[in-house]
Amino acid sequence: MASGSGTKNLDFRRKWDKDEYEKLAEKRLTEEREKKDGKPAQPVKRELLRHRDYKVDLESKLGKTIVITKTTPQSEMGGYYCNVCDCVVKDSINFLDHINGKKHQRNLGMSMRVERSTLDQVKKRFEVNKKKMEEKQKDYDFEERMKELREEEEKAKAYKKEKQREKKRRAEEDLTFEEDDEMAAVMGFSGFGSTKKNH
Repeated sequence: MASGSGTKNLDFRRKWDKDEYEKLAEKRLTEEREKKDGKPAQPVKRELLRHRDYKVDLESKLGKTIVITKTTPQSEMGGYYCNVCDCVVKDSINFLDHINGKKHQRNLGMSMRVERSTLDQVKKRFEVNKKKMEEKQKDYDFEERMKELREEEEKAKAYKKEKQREKKRRAEEDLTFEEDDEMAAVMGFSGFGSTKKNH
């Protein structure tokens, strides 16, 4: 056993300065009281909801096969990847719900509130839409439409003729095979190993 001399500091427990921590606790409590008594914390100002300025790409991966391994990054996994929220959504409907949802809009820095339109803005919008409709009506040409319809009819006729020719070719090939079978039977061959008999 060790003697009492030289073993002065064998207590390995950590010593806490109680006075210092009491001061810190009091400071924290006073700050909390001031927040409750005084002005509440300022809410985060977010932009109003606005139109999307890009087209949502839902069809680029349609019908494609992707090999996914354990080391594949999340953005290349199967499904639709949202780079704002860093998440993968498995189908297009849920992806649309996500990008129109509260969490995504909040990550973009927008609130779900919409700017209230003024009367002048609504009138301008009606004028723009009216001009678009007039342009569409001007673009519609009766003669051009008739020409397109004739071309479509000609394509349909050509397609039908090609189908009939193909059908004739198949019928002729079937006849030549039947003649070959008859010739083989006359020569004493029964066929190429099939037990099925053609009559």
